[in-house]
Amino acid sequence: MPFARNFFSKQEQALVEEAIRTAETKTSAEIVVHLDNLCFGNPIRSAEKVFVRLGMHKTAERNGVLIYIAALNKKIAVLGDEGIYSKLEPDYWKKMVEQLIAEFKANHKAEALSASIMDIGNRLAEFFPRQHNDTDELSNKISFT
Repeated sequence: MPFARNFFSKQEQALVEEAIRTAETKTSAEIVVHLDNLCFGNPIRSAEKVFVRLGMHKTAERNGVLIYIAALNKKIAVLGDEGIYSKLEPDYWKKMVEQLIAEFKANHKAEALSASIMDIGNRLAEFFPRQHNDTDELSNKISFT
């Protein structure tokens, strides 16, 4: 079985998926976590390919956020659709990746990822508040390659 599917225990996976559901109750943004086994080269480039493959660029408000994790070689990227990056200070995403890497090394993977997801939801709610007619456009389940 691929390593990425075992990166989180079933309980940890449920915690992360619940964080996505909860974060999306505050914002119309779509948050997706994707795990790969390996990332060859730049994790941002790999995340861009996954972003398109998952159809994240097709959301109504173009406000999807992808948290990309390459499990075996421990690479992380956070990628947002058009307009997402301009809404938050430039260092926000960089600091998030650095914090996730540090927490993953300390073996706080699911807790740290869930906290980051909640923070993304809270921050994006300011710019993309959830509307009463908002639909969940993308799955809240962790995506795997």
